[in-house]
Amino acid sequence: MDVAVLSRRRLLGRSLASSAVAAMAALGIDLRPSQARASTLRIAEAKQYPSVCPYCAVGCDTMIYAKDGVILHIDGDPNSPINEGTLCPKGAAIYQLHVHPHRMTQVLYRRPGGTAWETLGLEEAMDMVAARVKKTRDETFEETFQGTNADGKPEEKVQMATTAIFSLGGATMDNEWNHIHQKLMRGLGVVPIENQARI
Repeated sequence: MDVAVLSRRRLLGRSLASSAVAAMAALGIDLRPSQARASTLRIAEAKQYPSVCPYCAVGCDTMIYAKDGVILHIDGDPNSPINEGTLCPKGAAIYQLHVHPHRMTQVLYRRPGGTAWETLGLEEAMDMVAARVKKTRDETFEETFQGTNADGKPEEKVQMATTAIFSLGGATMDNEWNHIHQKLMRGLGVVPIENQARI
C-alpha cells in the first residue's frame, strides 16, 4: 500500500514538474539569464582566467574566478567544445585543490626506518631524488643483453637501458611538462613510462 502511494506521489510530482517546464517554454520564459545573473552575483567583480582541468586526459576547459589574487570559484567553461561548461565530480572539486586547509605545501620525508615525517627544503629534496636516480642508473644500466639471432644462436644485442626505474607521471602535469619529462626519462634509459591520466 505504501509503495503504491509513493509511486503515485512520484508520478504526480514528475507530471507537475514536466507541466511547469512545458508551460514556461510555451510562454517563452527562459531561465538561463536568471541563472547566469545568480552565478555572476556570487562572483561579482572577479576576473576570469581560462584554464584546463588538471586531472584526466580529457582536458576539460575551466574558468577560474579570482579577485585580489585570491581564487573565489572555478567552473566549467561554457564556451568549451570539449565539456561545454560541465565538469565531472573530480573536476568540480578543483577549487578544493587550491584552497583546502590540509593541502600539502612543503616536502615531507620519512627516513628509512623512521617513524615520523620531517620537513625538507625543496632544493634538498630535489638533490636527494637526483642522487638516488643517478645511483640506481649507474648500478643497473645495461648497454647490451644476451639475445639470439635469426638462426637461434646466442648474440649480444644493444640494450642501452635501465630496467630498475619506472616513471609514473601525474595527471596534474601539462603536455609541455610531459614532453620534457619523457625526453629526460628516455635519455636516462628508462623504458617503462606511464601517466596516471591514462590509467
